[in-house]
Amino acid sequence: MQAQASAALTTSPTPVERYIMRRDEVERRTGFKRAHIYNLMKEGKFPKAKRIGMRAVGWDSLEIDQWVADRLAQQG
Repeated sequence: MQAQASAALTTSPTPVERYIMRRDEVERRTGFKRAHIYNLMKEGKFPKAKRIGMRAVGWDSLEIDQWVADRLAQQG
């Protein structure tokens, strides 16, 4: 029994993959459309987009996942 407990303590969680999310994926993940996402960003209520090219932006996937988790926690 004690061996199982120590094994559980030494097992580390699987690392979460961090990547750049494009707007269409952010829309799918949050359920919000472009205009609402940009309004929330302007109000400081949503993670800011990062410039990834001359005419391209993306969002940090960890920031978006945390934002979604925080909203869900507020509901519960």
